Amino acid sequence: MFETLSERLSGALKSISGKARITEDNIQESLREVRRALLEADVALPVVKDFIEQVKTRAIGQEVSASLNPGQAFLKIVQAELQNLMGSANEELNLKVVPPAVILMAGLQGAGKTTTVAKLALWLKNNQKKSVMVVSADVYRPAAIKQLESLAAETGVEFFPSDVSQKPEAIVRAALAEAKKRFIDVLFVDTAGRLAIDADMMAEIKSLHNVLNPAETLFVVDAMTGQDAANTAKAFNDALPLSGVILTKTDGDARGGAALSVRHITGKPIKFLGTGEKIDGLEAFHPDRLASRILGMGDVLSLIEDVEKKVDKKKAQRLAQKIKRGKRFDLEDFKEQLQQMQNMGGIGNMLEKMPGMGGMAQAAAGRVDDNMFARMEAIINSMTMQERRNPDVLNGSRKRRITQGSGTSIQDLNRLIKQHKQMQRVMKKMKGGKMANMLRGMGGMNPPGGGFPGGGFPGN
Repeated sequence: MFETLSERLSGALKSISGKARITEDNIQESLREVRRALLEADVALPVVKDFIEQVKTRAIGQEVSASLNPGQAFLKIVQAELQNLMGSANEELNLKVVPPAVILMAGLQGAGKTTTVAKLALWLKNNQKKSVMVVSADVYRPAAIKQLESLAAETGVEFFPSDVSQKPEAIVRAALAEAKKRFIDVLFVDTAGRLAIDADMMAEIKSLHNVLNPAETLFVVDAMTGQDAANTAKAFNDALPLSGVILTKTDGDARGGAALSVRHITGKPIKFLGTGEKIDGLEAFHPDRLASRILGMGDVLSLIEDVEKKVDKKKAQRLAQKIKRGKRFDLEDFKEQLQQMQNMGGIGNMLEKMPGMGGMAQAAAGRVDDNMFARMEAIINSMTMQERRNPDVLNGSRKRRITQGSGTSIQDLNRLIKQHKQMQRVMKKMKGGKMANMLRGMGGMNPPGGGFPGGGFPGN
């Protein structure tokens, strides 16, 4: 997400670097480029106009005139205004009500609403240790009810059965009564979607809202629809008291127009971002972190949270102890590292959260496809344990057997062995805890200028 916008903004902000001071004249070109970048990212025109005006007012005001580094000061202003545009901070779900806290989900058909119900239910179960029940009031699509039942079983939350012969109001009343009886913390109500906004749809969801008096009414919208996502959210908000928005399919949206337009147009905060089809593909929306990521300044806090949640600490500790004792980093260890990386969303996802690595993340995403890790894992799985522990025994006949068993080529296998040897060399530098040696070896990877902070905008 934001790859295109990030690249264009990087170029726009470079033009101000190295100026002795910021004046109205020398920021005009930068502002024009920023404006063009936002419009190409499908940000709504009124949002772009207000954003540019705010940046201009702050940049040529007293706030910047005393700065010794105008390039960094201008970058800081753009970052602050991006953050203001999307909201000052993450807005959590309001669950401080008498249980069960009802969360009513609204949205158009195809936005990923039912999947988002399951993702959010799992997120609350894992992160806030809440007991959760889900129910579908979509009596127009029997498949939607079955889908939610299946997802509830996968996530380990309670499912309240419903049927197409029932009225939506009767379904939600019965579900609410059952949730109270069983002392459930949170009840999710999945509602019917339509292909477009219509009067019947709005009347039905208003009726459900009146019955339930929900703690949260969340609008689920496809980020790939750009500024149309913000306009659709506004139409729903005009008819229904929304409390927040969830953007789905953000991993497929390289522009980011929806994320930058929704709050400005609706006045409602984005609370979560949905990524990918996996059931754990959901993250809390942090405007400050996202503003930094858009500008290539990284998102270290989110990276740390990913590590905390997704890395198997026992396996990591076992490998650390093995390396410290001077034992060899073998292909079985390599396979575990591949799995850990996949759990964290791949190398591109990790790099884009590291300061100064935005361009490198885009390059990695272009060169590395998601199937590569699966192929590498298949190759290792086709080896015997002896071959995994000592790849030097691999001769021609062994290689042919392995590639036939994994459905890959000799070139794939040779590439894997080469990458393993490179990783082995890195691990040797860590032997005995000599982390400084490894960091020195990685010194050449730093972006020109040293990245932000200290060296100006990354890439200058």
